[in-house]
Amino acid sequence: MNAQENVKVNEPTAEQQPQEVNAAPQTQEETAKRTYHSKAEVVERLKEIVGNHENPTKEEIDQLKTTFYKMHAAERETQQREYLEQGGDPDKYVFIPDELEEIFKAEMSVIKERRAQLFLQQEAEKQENLQKKLHIIERIKEMGASPEEANKNYNELKTLQQEWKNIKPVPSEKVNELWRNYQLYVEQYYDLLNLNREAREYDFKKNLEKKTKLCEAAEKLADESDVISAFHQLQDLHQEYRETGPVEKELREQIWQRFKAASTVINKRHQQHFEQIRAAEEENLSKKTALCEKIESIVKQERKNIGDWDNHSKAIISLQQEWRSIGFTPQKMNAKIFERFRAACDDFFKKKGDFFKELKEKYADNARRKQELVEKAEALKDSTDWKKTSDKLIALQKEWKTIGMVPKRLGDQLWENFLAACNHFFEARNASHVGERNEERENLTKKNEIINKLKQLTESTIDNLQEEMRKLIDEFNAIGHVPFKEKDKMFKEYHDTLDKLYKTLNIKASNRRMDNFRNNLKKVAQRGENAIDNERGRLVRRFEQLKQDINTYENNIGFLSISSKKGNSLIDDMNRRVQKLKDELEETKQKIKTIDTERKD
Repeated sequence: MNAQENVKVNEPTAEQQPQEVNAAPQTQEETAKRTYHSKAEVVERLKEIVGNHENPTKEEIDQLKTTFYKMHAAERETQQREYLEQGGDPDKYVFIPDELEEIFKAEMSVIKERRAQLFLQQEAEKQENLQKKLHIIERIKEMGASPEEANKNYNELKTLQQEWKNIKPVPSEKVNELWRNYQLYVEQYYDLLNLNREAREYDFKKNLEKKTKLCEAAEKLADESDVISAFHQLQDLHQEYRETGPVEKELREQIWQRFKAASTVINKRHQQHFEQIRAAEEENLSKKTALCEKIESIVKQERKNIGDWDNHSKAIISLQQEWRSIGFTPQKMNAKIFERFRAACDDFFKKKGDFFKELKEKYADNARRKQELVEKAEALKDSTDWKKTSDKLIALQKEWKTIGMVPKRLGDQLWENFLAACNHFFEARNASHVGERNEERENLTKKNEIINKLKQLTESTIDNLQEEMRKLIDEFNAIGHVPFKEKDKMFKEYHDTLDKLYKTLNIKASNRRMDNFRNNLKKVAQRGENAIDNERGRLVRRFEQLKQDINTYENNIGFLSISSKKGNSLIDDMNRRVQKLKDELEETKQKIKTIDTERKD
């Protein structure tokens, strides 16, 4: 019979009893009555089974195996992920041997061997029991050959019926046929039993009383809250019904129909219960399939930097946690869907490992190149050929900026060494140009005066602000060098002032652009609803592009920050670009809101 199949209640012939069936196998949810929180607990249970010579059910063995390897796979997955996240080489990764797994396999092997021996023993017993029952059937058949034989052997019949009841397991494929033959010849015997009529009537009466009680018990099971328990109790009632002798011929159909009707109620509840379980398992399969698709989608996405890898790693770890919260799927799909999920995760973390391996190689090459520049700078730091050496060091500084990232600690040290060599030369050069210093001081004073004028412009309301600002910038750029030690401070103040002015200009320009946009929007609206939709779509696309550009710049700034300890004009310039993009982003957002407001009006 198929798993979870109800007791068959076919139309009876004569005193036909319900067919003998085995209880339906339980689902994983039913058998997993015990919860295990670690592999060690699973192993302890196996040791308990082996030590006590228990005979566990197949369902429990399957549960123990599934639970152990689910935990085992999760541990290995976590182990590998942590290794790769720390920058480990995926080609060199080796799983750490698990002593518990070896113990698990050893204990499971003992259990399997015992179960195999028990199975063979049980099969042999079933064959012996089959022959015993066949012998009983043959003897009853002989006893029912004539009324004389029937009356003569009544007491023997009672003995044979008790023997039949005591003989339990037989091969499942022989159960129904065996029972039908047994019942047929018992009924034939009773039909021929004439001389001992009182005994026959007494048997019929006692059998009717017993079968009536069995009907009542089966009917009462309809109120049992535990569907599984009710189903298994029904199996016991069916066994008793089969082992109970016949009733009067006129009542056989009636009592059977009553018992059959009660059985049908329990069977229907049992079937509905498993249908609900199957529905839940199918839903879990859908959820797990969706998680597989999400991870597979993440794996296919492009990742340009460390931030992208970190974000996707967090997303996958979150999906893995969600996976663990979902229950079982249909048994035939459990392994397949898990393999798909694990394959997608492994694919991602392998690619992540490859990325960081390549990044590590780039870091090493960048560190080598920067070390070469440090050595060149240190070789030039004591030179007195001021002009030529200055040009060389400036060229080295430009080359430095073109080299990518290195690990922060090493990068900071290399930068310190490089900067120290450069500063050593330029300080010596400056010390040798006392006259030049006076000029540089004068230049500093002039530039500070221009900075003050620019600061005054920040509080001015003149219309030609941009023109005045441009004149002062030209004057500033025309002035020569300033003292090296004052340069960074002065330029910071200069750029901060310019940033404030640019912000003022941007606000004014933005307001003008927004006024123009609102005026033009009315003209666009006259061309129809599609024109407005197209304009909004263009703005939305620009909005998303700006967000992406800002993210790219910010990531690049993060990469360059390791070399900004002493100030870096490149980073300052990139920060200004980012701010400009953010201003445009906010303006674009306001334009979209303006379109949405106009639509509502």
